[in-house]
Amino acid sequence: ANMMAADQTVHGVPPSLSAKVVGSFAYLTVRDRLPTILTKVIDTIHRNKNKFFEEYGEEGIRAEKQTISLLSKMRNELQTDKPVLALTDGLQDTESWNQYLQRQQRLQGDQESVSWFKSPWLYMECYMYRRIQEAIWLNPPISDYDVFNDVKTQSFFESQQAVMTLCTYLEGVNKNMGELSKNQLFEHFNKLLQV
Repeated sequence: ANMMAADQTVHGVPPSLSAKVVGSFAYLTVRDRLPTILTKVIDTIHRNKNKFFEEYGEEGIRAEKQTISLLSKMRNELQTDKPVLALTDGLQDTESWNQYLQRQQRLQGDQESVSWFKSPWLYMECYMYRRIQEAIWLNPPISDYDVFNDVKTQSFFESQQAVMTLCTYLEGVNKNMGELSKNQLFEHFNKLLQV
């Protein structure tokens, strides 16, 4: 079978963004942003060491250390452009992720492995988050710990005022909808798209 290289245009669709292009958005994301996210995740888990000990005793500490070890290993793999590894946690989507990895390998050809800097950036970023989930899942009793909970909660509270303003605006548009022309409705729609 004739395999297409992952960076060739296929049916008019441009190649995926990847960190192959030094200085590109994808390169800077994989080189700088993803390791920073992993470092924050590691820090968050470590900062919760006492919580894990209080809830689970020595097992919680062991799980914290092992999770940090897996995440640190992944950060090193990322920073040194190591081959992407198949998932091993046996969750519902594991097989789909591993099939997608095989598909990426077929697209890339046999010359080089699917790796952090050579593969599509979006795949690598999503894969990183899935590996974070795997590292936590593989380490009971902290398997259900949400490492992003604090950030999500903070974002939720910080965005409440903006959401309330948006709802008030929409309520006003909805009340006057019958009196608005198509052009006025289109203007309101465009404003919402810009939010």
